[in-house]
Amino acid sequence: MRESAVHAVRRGLLYAVTATASVTAAAVTPPSVSSAASAEEGTRIPFGERYRAVQHGGIVRAANSAVTCRTTGTFTPVTPADADAAACDAARDSDTASNDWYDMFYTDLDKDPNTYNSTRGELRVPADAKVSYARLYWGGNLRVGEQKPPKDNGRVLIAEPGGAYKEVLSDTLIGHRTAGGADAYQASADITPLVRSAGAGMYTVAQINVAMGRTAAGAWGGWTMVAAYERPGDPLRHLAVWDGFEALDEGHRELRVGFGRLPTPARATGSLGIVAYDGDPGIRGDSVTVGTGRGNARSIADRSNPADDVLNSSIADTGSNLIKRQPAYRNTLGYDSDVFDLREALVPGGDTMNVSIRTGRDSIWVGALFLAVDARR
Repeated sequence: MRESAVHAVRRGLLYAVTATASVTAAAVTPPSVSSAASAEEGTRIPFGERYRAVQHGGIVRAANSAVTCRTTGTFTPVTPADADAAACDAARDSDTASNDWYDMFYTDLDKDPNTYNSTRGELRVPADAKVSYARLYWGGNLRVGEQKPPKDNGRVLIAEPGGAYKEVLSDTLIGHRTAGGADAYQASADITPLVRSAGAGMYTVAQINVAMGRTAAGAWGGWTMVAAYERPGDPLRHLAVWDGFEALDEGHRELRVGFGRLPTPARATGSLGIVAYDGDPGIRGDSVTVGTGRGNARSIADRSNPADDVLNSSIADTGSNLIKRQPAYRNTLGYDSDVFDLREALVPGGDTMNVSIRTGRDSIWVGALFLAVDARR
């Protein structure tokens, strides 16, 4: 096993984060393992509002998964139904391959011997925009072929475009629940000063505490960076970020989140982002509906996320998988960070926003929702 995040960060600045947006990067002594181990965890964290604004601007995000299947000699059918499964290379572009079919391993592209996983994603902040809020979410499964200790759940490394790694510590309660053969968690931190300073470009996130190997629960994990921005030339929009840690399984099939009062003007446009873990492609029955308080709630879906298989191991933006990230596997094998077009769901005259995420047979952990909807046109 390669070095922990504590040792890897000694090559760069420590980015200490707290719950406020006024914290700046500083060169300080990296914390000991025991300091991260003291971060509080909860088995269930109800969804709550993290950020809200009405401003001219929008929300952008960058994301990637942290583990994928091994490319050589690692697939062995567990049941006859698995016998026709694609090899790893094909699975990464498959609509049906599931992480529990494969021996999974860390994705590590930074050529740094001190990190054991690292991936990149592009954050497309407009050139003339000012970042008003940014938050990083990360998480995964700690128990697969190996058991990763939870002491590192609350720390991760991040490098802005052209920059060195900085350590980020979770500034809030960490979700951590063992269920269904998995040991799942999600952590997050306010990184507004870093993103406001660095702006657009490719960000690298490393040392996400996830396990490799193979079990019936599968290995999975990843990260999403959400950034709200102000831009005078953009429409006036409602911007909101909500997060929590909720498991959807046979004992709890639906998650409902109400964003509160949100008047919908005629011809409004908008988008909804969802961060979730362990959604398997090909397992039908999971859906997302949006209601505005007027008429029936409407299903949202696109060509990358079918209406009955919305959480399907994809990182897509309004139906397009052509998001700049490295690596850019179409099938993330267990990680979802999707943005949906809300145009058809925004019924004129509606005055609230309610999101319902349901699952039929799949087991899913939901971690964050982010919303941008026109306030007027």
